[in-house]
Amino acid sequence: MPGSPSIASLFAQRVVIGVGDVAAANNTSVTLSTYALGSCVAVVAYDGPAHAGAILHLMLPESSISADKAAVQPAMFADTGFPVFLAKLAGLRADCQRMKVFLAGGAAVLQGNDPFKIGARNIEAVRQQIQQRGLSVVATALGGVVNRTVHLNIGTGEVTIKLPNSVESLNLT
Repeated sequence: MPGSPSIASLFAQRVVIGVGDVAAANNTSVTLSTYALGSCVAVVAYDGPAHAGAILHLMLPESSISADKAAVQPAMFADTGFPVFLAKLAGLRADCQRMKVFLAGGAAVLQGNDPFKIGARNIEAVRQQIQQRGLSVVATALGGVVNRTVHLNIGTGEVTIKLPNSVESLNLT
């Protein structure tokens, strides 16, 4: 019947990843989404053959500024969030050698001179974590002064990046 929803669309799910959180999925009906990345960085990884992906939405580069917070919410920091992120992917049988990684965020959203440079520090911390683990970054949408929203469709490996005035997409398969 024309105009009828497909079975897949009836069961589609959106999982929202908040600031300082991480989620992974291997259900092809799931879309992982994280909103309003300013100075925060989203690390998006996808293993096409396993149909497994994850998003880490980290807020700060180093857990040493708040060990108590890192113990409760490790995904808030690059150094403690990465192990959790990779463990979730491994739990879905994702293979680091096949994974493709996309990075977004790290903007300088404060007006004027930002003495803390959180966005730039987050980008550097993420790049260090990626280099240490030999992961393959295929694309980035980093820096600048605008916020971004990122969606990962687990069924297709498509990443959609929404900026204030545009929408971009890329495929991680």
